[in-house]
Amino acid sequence: MKPPLFLFISLFLFVYITIQAAADISPGSALYASNPNQSWTSPNNTFSLRFISSAAYFAAVTYSGGIPVWTAGPADSSASLSFLPDGNLRLLNGSSGNLVWQSGTAGLGVSSAALDDSGNLRLLNGTVSIWSTFDNPTDTIVPSQNLTVNNVLRSGLYSFALLRSGNLTLTWNDSILYWNLGFNSSTITNLTSPSLGLQSIGILSVADSNISSPVIVAYSSDYGEGSDILRFLKLDSDGNLRIYSSARGSGTQTDGWAAVSDQCQVFGYCGDLGICSYNDSSPICGCPSKNFDPIDPKDSKKGCKRKVEIENCPGSATMLEIDHAMFLTYPPELSSEVFFVGMSACRLNCLVSGSCVASTSLSDGTGLCYLKNPNFISGYQSAALPSTSYVKVCGPIVPNPSVSSLSVEHSIGSRLKGWIVAVVIIVTILGLVTLEGVVRAIQVSFWCTQEQPSHRPMMGKVVQMLEGVTEIEKPPVPKAVPEGSVGEASFNGSSSVGALSALRSSAPAQSLSLPRRILTLERTSSSVSY
Repeated sequence: MKPPLFLFISLFLFVYITIQAAADISPGSALYASNPNQSWTSPNNTFSLRFISSAAYFAAVTYSGGIPVWTAGPADSSASLSFLPDGNLRLLNGSSGNLVWQSGTAGLGVSSAALDDSGNLRLLNGTVSIWSTFDNPTDTIVPSQNLTVNNVLRSGLYSFALLRSGNLTLTWNDSILYWNLGFNSSTITNLTSPSLGLQSIGILSVADSNISSPVIVAYSSDYGEGSDILRFLKLDSDGNLRIYSSARGSGTQTDGWAAVSDQCQVFGYCGDLGICSYNDSSPICGCPSKNFDPIDPKDSKKGCKRKVEIENCPGSATMLEIDHAMFLTYPPELSSEVFFVGMSACRLNCLVSGSCVASTSLSDGTGLCYLKNPNFISGYQSAALPSTSYVKVCGPIVPNPSVSSLSVEHSIGSRLKGWIVAVVIIVTILGLVTLEGVVRAIQVSFWCTQEQPSHRPMMGKVVQMLEGVTEIEKPPVPKAVPEGSVGEASFNGSSSVGALSALRSSAPAQSLSLPRRILTLERTSSSVSY
């Protein structure tokens, strides 16, 4: 039996409406920054093209809730985004009429534009895509979008790229390579057209026609969880690459993976001559000493400047010593800056050299010294770093309070307070509230706050010492600087990074895995040289 005519009509109307909804942006249409409620939307309203504003205005493809996944700008508050009759998509500043951005598709037969439910904005000649946001990403990729060797994600001075070899790289100012993750398997060679993609469930992987299955780079921490969630890969303005998750309509995002586990190892994070350290778990930026001023007092990430430049104090320049600090040294800086000398020579060689402004001496047994030129200095200070750094300044030296000592003292103080409370409770329970009991309690508290966990007594022994069953030896005073050093790593000769001793990242080396076979990714530059 033939289907009724109305079914054919219904099917035709459904297809027609769907096509129209996906291609409803016609030449001559425009969006205006002055009208934030105006937008071009995808068929199911998951994505929209609109103006967003923070410090400036941007034309942006946004996910439901306002999360941007593609941007053009910045522009002023009277800017306009116009889809011109000649097929060009153009962003203009309203105040001056100056061109901010354009698609460059004039005269290519573009007759319509469409924003689909995957977040891809396309300029079409009939059904053929002439230009798309997926092929021209800014700082983000979403599921269904592939990053190829022809694409680069950019955010400020930072860039992220996929190389022909399959390596993933993060670079500062198109010159300093501070993160390089690549294949460590002889079975994966001669890649022809590698691409990086993020699955909707939170798996980041590299695919190529010469690989039987995509090679997994990373899993988001919420891998496979939830529904109606967009996961996306973004290069942030702080130079780190992260996987984020955003629930539909929430307008919020949660990070589930970061390429560089230690933010202070991102080159330039604190600006020129800035020193990165940690306040509890968050990175903070400061200047090497009171001989420096922040470039922008309202933004410590902008870096520092000398109060008196070196050329203005001939004969009185000296070297400021910074304990447990290093100046990041990444390719291509390594070859011309590394020497094998002791601490004194590392300091003095920089002092007498007109081209050296800072140096770092390692205390890890390698004898390495890095001399830094005036181009850009990116510093990192932590009590765990086995190194001493020097910065050339005009005397006299006015040092900062020791960041590491303050943080360690705070940690010791917090731990001491906690144990004193615990011991007092135990003393009270045991009925030992006497002068002798108080003395024993104080002695036990010092044992319980030792830096090395192996030196701290178990709770059973604590009770025995408090009761006087076990003799309490004289407790050592907790040290101001923790013992121990950071492990070493080596760069593989196959990478562009020299084989130099390096600090190991706090996160374990990641691995790339394939179904039915295991491959490993080698982190060729996630460990920092200094």
